[in-house]
Amino acid sequence: MTDSHGYEQQIKRRRGALATMVVAPLLFAFISLFFGRYPKAGFTLPLDWQTNVMMRKIILNVRLPRIALALLAGSMLSASGYAFQMLFSNPLVEPGFLGVSQGSAFGAALMIVLGASSTLSVQLSATFFGLLALAASYFLARRFRFGGWLLRLVLSGIAVSAIFSSALAVVKLVAEPTKDLQDITFWMMGGLWNASWGQLFSILPVVLLSQVVIISQRWKLNLLSLGEKTSFSIGVNPKRDRTLLLVVATVGTTLVISITGLIGWVGLITPHIARKLFGSESSFSLPASMIFGSFFLLFSDTLGRTLLPTEIPIGLLTSLFGAIAFIIILSLRNQEGKV
Repeated sequence: MTDSHGYEQQIKRRRGALATMVVAPLLFAFISLFFGRYPKAGFTLPLDWQTNVMMRKIILNVRLPRIALALLAGSMLSASGYAFQMLFSNPLVEPGFLGVSQGSAFGAALMIVLGASSTLSVQLSATFFGLLALAASYFLARRFRFGGWLLRLVLSGIAVSAIFSSALAVVKLVAEPTKDLQDITFWMMGGLWNASWGQLFSILPVVLLSQVVIISQRWKLNLLSLGEKTSFSIGVNPKRDRTLLLVVATVGTTLVISITGLIGWVGLITPHIARKLFGSESSFSLPASMIFGSFFLLFSDTLGRTLLPTEIPIGLLTSLFGAIAFIIILSLRNQEGKV
């Protein structure tokens, strides 16, 4: 009876912690509206924003869609990273594990070089080649004759990533140096400087649907992480469910990447932090990871657009902060499950 009561108290504490955590990115999103370079660099509280037409346009049409995209992209990358890590029972996995990020990068760069650099064409190409990379990894894993299924996926993902990285290098080689090559280089560093309501709404339905599917299937993530034989014995179809979650996570990730460019470490580090605080139970650590991802990406973007006179690509900041956090986490004692 005591154990049951203690478990219920632990559940309540975790739910309360999650509810409190949601406030952090929303509050910071409101504060970020007043960070920028107009009317001066840094933080400015425009008391006259209702009468200041320029300030109102900047807040509503420039900063607000950028902040919303940062929150959406951060939560999607974190959800995908969490799903990949659980599905492969490997804490070092991220959405680019099976060549997804490399495939998407190649698809976007190809459209830029071909001159079809509209938002829709880049999105479609990035999504297509991201899914192609996933399909290629699956196909090669079935053809390999070495090791178990997960090991074969690891090896095939390495091979596919190398192929698309080489193809991307060829595209950069033939790109026009003064324009296309610069566009590809900046895109690969990641950034939200081109964020707009049109771009946000173009990916919003599919990305939200991807998140809903991952969250609704979160209980299966714990079972699938136990291995195929174990998960099958307790009523889960490992191949079907794993394929569904991988495809959903890949589609959501590639759509985000098609707009933001390559943003690393978000999908790798936030699941680690969530599991440190909430344990390995997906019912709590998955939503926590998504909240951390939203805040992490928004914080990095706000810092990148206000710290220096020129904007710092967000991918550089997430890599820096993510690597530092990763070192700290691995240096600490295991405190998983404590809240």
